[in-house]
Amino acid sequence: MTKFNSVDIKPRQLEIIESASKILTTSGVGGLTIKNLAKEMKFSESAIYRHFNSKEEILIAMLNYLSGSIDEIQRKAIETSNGPEEKFIALFNYQFSFFKTHPHFVVAVFLDGLMEHSQQINDEILKIMNIAMKNLMPIIMEGQQKGVFTNAITTDELMHIVMGTIKLQMFKWRVADFQFDITRAGNNMVQSILTLIKCKV
Repeated sequence: MTKFNSVDIKPRQLEIIESASKILTTSGVGGLTIKNLAKEMKFSESAIYRHFNSKEEILIAMLNYLSGSIDEIQRKAIETSNGPEEKFIALFNYQFSFFKTHPHFVVAVFLDGLMEHSQQINDEILKIMNIAMKNLMPIIMEGQQKGVFTNAITTDELMHIVMGTIKLQMFKWRVADFQFDITRAGNNMVQSILTLIKCKV
């Protein structure tokens, strides 16, 4: 099976990935077929096969693109911010802004049945989770070391609380069919999390 890297995905492949994510949103995994994808894009099926060998390959490329994009925007947020609290806010602000612009990619993580599709797809979903944890962990550790975030809870437990809360917010947005402003709701949620995890003066 072809290996895809987010930086290597060609413009036409990205178009296919984005169209596939829209089909996932409206029709689920079962609705994502090469035939339906070709119809959505007004392509021939052979044109799709020139870029991807199978439906699974499209899903893997989609998740790979998503993990690379999240890693890039989160690292950019960290690099342009000072102090653990500012980094914490920026990390999620950038992430919410990305998903507001690309809402259909949220489905790739939350869609029922996707994780059971193949082990390689499982691995790609796990990679997205690990990237988010990799970028958040140093911020929480720095905040605890500097007395900004509470030490009454372990770093791992804080990670689970934060990640679980953010994931729930994204899931609520997905279930609401993206009908509310995720940046505003997300940023309010981030401020609520900070109220809970910051050391009391």
